[in-house]
Amino acid sequence: MIPLVYDQINGWGKDDEFFLGLLNKINAKKIADLGCGTGRLTTHFAKAGYHITAIDPNEEAIEYAKSKEYPDVVTWIVGDSTNLQTNAFDAVIMTANVAQVFLTEDSWKNVISDAYRALKSGGHFIFDTRNPLAKVWEQWAKDETPDVATDQLSGEQLEIWTEYEGFVEDVFTFYETVKNARTDEVVIHEKMQLRFRTQEEIYESLHQVGFSQIQTYGDWEFEQATEETKSFIFHGVK
Repeated sequence: MIPLVYDQINGWGKDDEFFLGLLNKINAKKIADLGCGTGRLTTHFAKAGYHITAIDPNEEAIEYAKSKEYPDVVTWIVGDSTNLQTNAFDAVIMTANVAQVFLTEDSWKNVISDAYRALKSGGHFIFDTRNPLAKVWEQWAKDETPDVATDQLSGEQLEIWTEYEGFVEDVFTFYETVKNARTDEVVIHEKMQLRFRTQEEIYESLHQVGFSQIQTYGDWEFEQATEETKSFIFHGVK
C-alpha cells in the first residue's frame, strides 16, 4: 500500500460495514488491528468504542494514521505481529486483504501463531482474503485507466497506474506507479506481491495452530462461503 494515496482510492464500503458488524456480534472490547496501514478503518473502530492496538511495519502509514482525528483509545505501533501482547485481546483483526502479504509458509504460520498467542481464551481472529478460484486478477488487468488522487501538500493531481507481471506459483506480482498528472513525473514506484491461498489451505493452517469454531463467510454477508465467493472472511476462536 502507498500511504500518500491509499485513503483517497479506498473509500468506505461493504467490507468495512461487515467488520464493524462482526465485531459487534462477538462483543469484543479490546482489539488488535494488525496491518492497520493508514488507520482508515482503525479510526472507525475507535469511534465505535473499541480500545485498539494498531500495528503496521510501514512507518509512513502510521504517521498518516496518527494525524487523523480519533478518540484517545488507540495505541499506534510501528512493528509486526511479534509486537502483540500475550493473552491481551478479545479480537485480532486483519482487514483489506492484509493476510495476502505473507508470501511464505513460515511467515504465514508465524503471524497466525502470534495472533493465537495474543488472544484471550475465547478470543476471536478475523481476517479477509481473496478466493483464488474467482481469478480477480483477470478483472484487474481489464482496467487500463489510472486511479486519481490529490497530493495533500502541493494540491497537485496524481495518477496511480498499475502494471501486472503475473504469477510465480501462488504469488502474484504487480507494480504501482504514482505520477504527477501535470508533469508526468514519477513520485513513487513500488513492487507489490500477494499470495493467493485456497480456502482449504487457510482453514487447515488455522486448525493446526489451535483455532476452533472456524467459519468462512463469503462476500461480506453473514453466509457460508462457496466456490463462487470472491472474498473470504475467516473467523476462528481460541
